[in-house]
Amino acid sequence: MAKLQNKISKCASKSTQALLERIKLKAAGIDIGSELIFIAIMGQMVKSFTTYTSGIQEAVNCLKENGITTVAMEATGIYWFPVYEAIEEAGIEAYVVNGGHVKNVPGRKTDVLDSEWLRELHTYGLLRSSFIPREDIRKLRYYIRLRNDHIGVGASYIQHIQKNFDAMNLKLHNVISDIMGKSGQRVVRAILAGERCPETLLKLCSPDIQKNKAVQVLKSLEGNYRQEYLFGAKQALEMWEIYQQKIVECDREIEKLLKEMTKDKNELVKLSPPKQIRHHKPEIKDLHLLMMKLTDNKDATQIAGINDYTLLQLVSETGLDLLKWPSEKHFTSWLGLAPSANSSGKQGKKGRKKKRKPNEAGKIFKQIAMNVGNGKYCALAGF
Repeated sequence: MAKLQNKISKCASKSTQALLERIKLKAAGIDIGSELIFIAIMGQMVKSFTTYTSGIQEAVNCLKENGITTVAMEATGIYWFPVYEAIEEAGIEAYVVNGGHVKNVPGRKTDVLDSEWLRELHTYGLLRSSFIPREDIRKLRYYIRLRNDHIGVGASYIQHIQKNFDAMNLKLHNVISDIMGKSGQRVVRAILAGERCPETLLKLCSPDIQKNKAVQVLKSLEGNYRQEYLFGAKQALEMWEIYQQKIVECDREIEKLLKEMTKDKNELVKLSPPKQIRHHKPEIKDLHLLMMKLTDNKDATQIAGINDYTLLQLVSETGLDLLKWPSEKHFTSWLGLAPSANSSGKQGKKGRKKKRKPNEAGKIFKQIAMNVGNGKYCALAGF
């Protein structure tokens, strides 16, 4: 019986060796830290380089001198950005690998061993590269994400204004839903300028508010106007204005980049009427025209829930070539919107199951779905 088991194990070992064959002989593994880069090349000792620009260039020259055609590196924070760009510029194929796919290896805890392990897996073709869009899409993505960051930080200062108004028992934001809308801004600025009469402040609101919410507005403006809280609200408003200006500056850069990306595109056959964007509308001239040219006259804004700015955000995350994903199921899984694959045989086991988190593109699709679901005049919302 023991002889039979040994014979079976030997056969299994031989079959495994036959299945695992080195298919990338000119491959290297790179481990990137904040100060050093470690490069593992087959048949050589692991080499280290500094993360200064000169060190990165030396590392790229080392790869070229050894005839390396493909490398694998972990997506470590943002340290891999300049290394990836230098390798890409040198014409070397770069695999950016999810660290979770290679971390569960016992005993391999140092940067040197990490680079060797990455190289070893890469030579056998066992690593899968993360999706990295082309350079102009990466630029667009950076501007869009920066713009969204400014929107989020600016919104926090609106909360500071509301907090200071609550401290003075001014309940204006309970009556006017958008305190930074036209009516809300006029009232807030008048209060900070010294106006205290509720009737005068009411006249600054829109006719619709004066007609339907006059009593509520007058009551909400009766409070204790304390100097320290007015000072805090004034500073919060000034900070909010700064971030609104930063958003406009991002819009200028996005517009410039879109024009550059579409300058060689042919003229369009037709143009569909653009959909209006109600919230955080970008100040980009002819945005609909630019998006139509960018997508070769394929108007995705005809889909319920998608407007020009939503489409712009999606393009910045996914690029224009969806053939990067073999099927819609692969795409849904990459978005982080596919349900977790829980085995029915483990129902008796207790413990929390880690939920999948959507990536940035997945969050945009979730927001689109919520907007469609909240719609009143769309058949898809009823469905």
